[in-house]
Amino acid sequence: MRTRSSCRLIAVCLWLAAGAAAFAQQGFYLRPNDTVVFYGDSITDQRLYTTFVETFTLTRYPGLPVRFVHSGWGGDRVTGGGGGPVDERLRRDVIAYRPTVMTIMLGMNDGRVRAFDEAVFKTFADGYEHILQFMKAAAPGLRMTLIQPSPCDDVTRAPNFEGGYNAVLVRYGQFVKELAARNGHATADLNTAVVAALRKARAADPDGAQRIIPDRVHPGPGGHLLMAAELLKAWGAGPTVTSVEIDAAALRPGRVENAEVSGLARGNGISWTQKDRALPMPVNLQDPPTALAVRSSDFTERLNQQSLRVTGLAQGSWVLKINGTTVGSYTAGQLASGINLAELPTPMLKQAAGVHALTLKRTSVHQIRWRQLQMALQEDNLPRMASILDNLDALDDELAARQRAAAQPAACFYELIPR
Repeated sequence: MRTRSSCRLIAVCLWLAAGAAAFAQQGFYLRPNDTVVFYGDSITDQRLYTTFVETFTLTRYPGLPVRFVHSGWGGDRVTGGGGGPVDERLRRDVIAYRPTVMTIMLGMNDGRVRAFDEAVFKTFADGYEHILQFMKAAAPGLRMTLIQPSPCDDVTRAPNFEGGYNAVLVRYGQFVKELAARNGHATADLNTAVVAALRKARAADPDGAQRIIPDRVHPGPGGHLLMAAELLKAWGAGPTVTSVEIDAAALRPGRVENAEVSGLARGNGISWTQKDRALPMPVNLQDPPTALAVRSSDFTERLNQQSLRVTGLAQGSWVLKINGTTVGSYTAGQLASGINLAELPTPMLKQAAGVHALTLKRTSVHQIRWRQLQMALQEDNLPRMASILDNLDALDDELAARQRAAAQPAACFYELIPR
């Protein structure tokens, strides 16, 4: 006879196997049980584009167990920096976590914020190649994504010198792209699309556009969201959270993608139960620079579509409720054309925001463990330090488990009621 615990284990194994097949079909770069280490300078150290990528993965692929480690260090170059020489950084802050996936974003400091200099560039090129060789020897099966440097904002302000520093970063990025191709690695361009969004934002709101990258180098949340989007697109993430069509006249579901619809009923309007297989990406559109960045980009169209389309309704206005909470009021024509729930205050969005809150808590625990304890006290020979670090690793694991649990979609009750 099977015990209750063995049945649970079998169920978990089946769930993971089904999840692995789904991810393979969707073409997403990450795989079950991957460990991803984000490596870079202060822009990675901000823990913004990296935490957006983490939360997106959790909410879009809630059956995909992936571990994320944030290892950015402000001021880093290909030779290292405040955290030590590059080989020390790689051993301590990357290899120690046994990664299966590593991203590298360097270059902002390497170009030294001046016009292109061949000798300076050679240091960057040689140093980058050394990193790849070092990691290949240390972790032969490692999958790497080389990130072309994010922009210096020469769009919303005049460049500091002729041609501007971003032109230098673009040149560095082209080298990174070519280096990735030569070595069989993936690449992600975090410059081109962000610059295009800055241009569009400047045309719409010149003052607001400057707040997307406030100091020209370190983006705010809106800029980081666009950067995360480019990495996710490079990894094969698609637009669809869910897509559901309902024929209200025939009282039956039409095309349904990444969700299950049941219990369609007619009363004072129509109602149904919907169980999604993903959550929307939580985006703080109450933050003006973030809202401007989203409007100036293809983020919503390319990565955050949670479509609901209802045909066959009587003409007039209809109130949409989910779990008893009013989401909005729409005409029959708007509902027939389709609305994007990802941009609306739904219970699903609230749930996803809770996942992101846990992402931020978990990464803060890791940051304290790494930078404030492991690094700051490494010379003090404290007998209890090893056990304290082990306990913080266990806390990290506990928060990661809560993230995954919080990201599991729940069945929701939908109602469309004539207004």
